[in-house]
Amino acid sequence: MRTKMLLSTGILVSVLFGCASHQKADTSAPSASETSDSPSPSSPGARIVKSRDGSFDGEIIGTPAPNSKFAKVEIGMGLRQVEDLIGRADDTDSHITGKQFIPFFFGGDTHRLEAFYKNEGQLTFSPAHLGGLPDVLIRITVDPKATGYR
Repeated sequence: MRTKMLLSTGILVSVLFGCASHQKADTSAPSASETSDSPSPSSPGARIVKSRDGSFDGEIIGTPAPNSKFAKVEIGMGLRQVEDLIGRADDTDSHITGKQFIPFFFGGDTHRLEAFYKNEGQLTFSPAHLGGLPDVLIRITVDPKATGYR
């Protein structure tokens, strides 16, 4: 009886592995978006720019007016630098990102801080490393009609 049980288990395992190994392989070439190292903008009218030190890409949505507060800030600036340069935000909001739930993820971008400025738009900050304060400017969203509140 035991021999029949082992034999039937062996046959079942062989059949399962055999079926799994005969699946059609995907031989199609990767698309241009899969092979490109540069990220694509999250919305129409957005453009990807390098940070001040060139270590990561940020995003600017819209074009700041020449003498506006947002014309003075750059992707990669710290939160304190921005506040010293253009003042504190009228309102802020923070939230965690999906990267917070990835097991054994030790990178940054686990949460974000959004700062809202009246008649300017929104600045988005993210931590540079795990557990860090959300202090690196990663996105500038220009909106001259912004209320300054979320």
